[in-house]
Formats: sequence, C-alpha cells, structure tokens
Amino acid sequence: MKRITKKASVVVVLALVLLLPVVSRAQFGPGGIVYDPTNYLNALLRYNQLVQQLAQLRQTYQQVLNQYNLALQMSRNIENMPARYRATFSQWRNFSANDLYGNTGAWVGAANGAGAQSVAPAYQRATIPLLTYSQADLNAINPTDASNLRSAYASVELADGANVSGLTTVGNIRGNAQTVQQQIANLEQDSLSGDPALNTEVGVLNKINASNVLTLRTLQDANNLRVAALEQQILQAKHQRDSDAANLNYAIQMRQQVTQNLTPFNSNLTESLTSYRLP
Repeated sequence: MKRITKKASVVVVLALVLLLPVVSRAQFGPGGIVYDPTNYLNALLRYNQLVQQLAQLRQTYQQVLNQYNLALQMSRNIENMPARYRATFSQWRNFSANDLYGNTGAWVGAANGAGAQSVAPAYQRATIPLLTYSQADLNAINPTDASNLRSAYASVELADGANVSGLTTVGNIRGNAQTVQQQIANLEQDSLSGDPALNTEVGVLNKINASNVLTLRTLQDANNLRVAALEQQILQAKHQRDSDAANLNYAIQMRQQVTQNLTPFNSNLTESLTSYRLP
C-alpha cells in the first residue's frame, strides 16, 4: 500500500513538472533578483531603436535649425533703403501755348486730358476749314486734274483723322499721368519700406505683380504713341507718293501733247520743203 502511494506521488510530481510553461526561463541571480533573458534581449532591441530615433531627431533638429537660420537671414531687410535707392525722376508737364485769338485754348485742354469728346472741336477750331468743289466745277475740270484734286482732298482728310487720333492719345496719356505717377510712388514706397507686413512672401509677390501690370500699361501707352507716329509717317509717304505720281503723270501728258502738236508741224514742214522751188 505504501509502495502504491509513493508511486502515485512520483506521477503527480512528474505531471506538475510537465505542465510548467516552457517559455518560463527566469533565473534567480545573486540577492534573489529574477533574470529573464528574453526580456533583457527585448530591452536591448528597444534601447537600440531609441538610440536610432535619437540620432534621427538630432539630424532633423539640425535641418530645421539650418532652415530657420536661412529664413532668418533671408528675412533681413537692407538698412536705410530709401536713402540708398530712392531717386528723383522728371515729372509730367502739361502742354501750354499762347491763345492770342482764342483758338488754341481748346487744343491745349484736349492735349492735357480734357477728354476724347473735346478733341475734334478743338482741332477744328485751331485749323483752317477745308472748302469743297461743287460737282459742277469738278465736271468742268479735266478728268486727270479732277482725280488729282480728289487725291489731295483725301490726303488732307486723312491727315485730319490722324491728327485727331494722335491728339486723343496724347490727351489720354496726360490725363492719366498723375494717377500713374501716384501708383508708382506707392509701389516705390512699399518696396523701400522696412515694415515686415509689407515684406512677407505674399506681399513681395503682390508688389511684383503690381509692377508688372504698371509696366504693361506703360508699354501700351508707348505703343499707342508709336501707332500715332506711324500714322503720320504713312500720311507723309502717301503725300510723297501722290506728288511723285502727279509729276510722272504730268510728264507723260506733256510728252503726249508735244507729240500731238509737233506731228502737224512736221508734216507741214516736210510738205513745204518738198514743194519749195528756188525763184
């Protein structure tokens, strides 16, 4: 009976040993401290990860610091910019002329920006009126001369149109000159200002855009003036062409008339010489 009990006790102990977790490898160190190799290995891995993260953080911090220093350096304004860069430019002047007989004041007002509606009356008041031939008079004139007269009238009328157009352009530019100068002065003041609110990235881009728009407007005015000058050159070329054509036509006409007038004379001269007898 005692042997059976002893055997049963051994079996129970073996069973308990077999039922213990295999992963449990804890060991007792000196002083009763529990040492777990698995936890120690995990701690070493975690420590290595923390070291790498710390190195990455240091690298990121250095990059951010470099970017900050660069941004700080880029944000510094040049000291005393108005004294260094502000310059004085010539101001727009208004057109002026004497008005002895009261026929130039309207022209002066139109040239200084009185409005497009004032240009034509001012031009007519300051120029000699163009009289016209009646249809009966034109019918009585030689067709060639009548054609020359029509061409001369066309030159005068086209010159009137070009002059009115050029005067309108000059008046518009002068009329807007003060406003444009004020906008340029505002842009200059903002560009030379040390106010941080005016020197942000968006603020600088806004000033660049405003400067580009002013440049385009100025180029547009310059192109309008060039077109007005080109119109005058075209009219001068037409006038020269008409003069040359009239001279050539006159030369041809004179040659034809001379030939027609000399033909009877030559014929009579030949007949007279043939029939002549000495007395």
